Amino acid sequence: MLDSIIGTEITLSAFLICTVISLLLGIGTAFIGMFKSGCSQSFAVTLAIIPAVVQIVIMLVNGNIGAGVAVAGAFSLVRFRSVPGTAKEIGLIFLAMAIGLADGMGYVALGIISFVVIAAAMLLLTALKFGQSGSAERVLKITIPENLDYDGLFDDLFNIYVKNYSLDKIKTTNMGTLYELQYIITLKGNNVPKEFLDEIRCRNGNLSIVCCKEAGTEIL
Repeated sequence: MLDSIIGTEITLSAFLICTVISLLLGIGTAFIGMFKSGCSQSFAVTLAIIPAVVQIVIMLVNGNIGAGVAVAGAFSLVRFRSVPGTAKEIGLIFLAMAIGLADGMGYVALGIISFVVIAAAMLLLTALKFGQSGSAERVLKITIPENLDYDGLFDDLFNIYVKNYSLDKIKTTNMGTLYELQYIITLKGNNVPKEFLDEIRCRNGNLSIVCCKEAGTEIL
């Protein structure tokens, strides 16, 4: 059942079977990416075709070690030609490539079983909100002028509007004329109070303020 459908030579029927299954599994992978969180159309289409593309490349390599090394090097260049994505997106890309590798070697049944098992695990973990932090936790990024002392600058506001907080990162921007402070905060409620942001704006000279839910989701 788990044997390869490709013999010593690649036939047209085997190629078409592998390609169709790769596309179907790729579309299934794209649906996983759109589940709950959603994704862009370009990313969904890319996920749908990656298994078929990888499968065709593997079929063309056909056991040639030198060609296989060259292909691996070509795939590694994709990382430098693309925008960093979330951890989930990177995981889906690896899943799509694994499906393409299995289908390219003719192990169609193994590719289907692997997809079903991993897809079920991802959907279940997403539905159970596995690893998700509390809804009141936020990442707060505040830009301040270089002449302001950031040490304890917003402590009194945090004591009013948040349960707990910590200064996670500091970096300079705009040729060193500005500081960007990144805090991890836990709000007292699920929403960010407008008064909280307004008071920060008054203190940082109405410079940029970003408050978002997720932290550490990008793979750099």
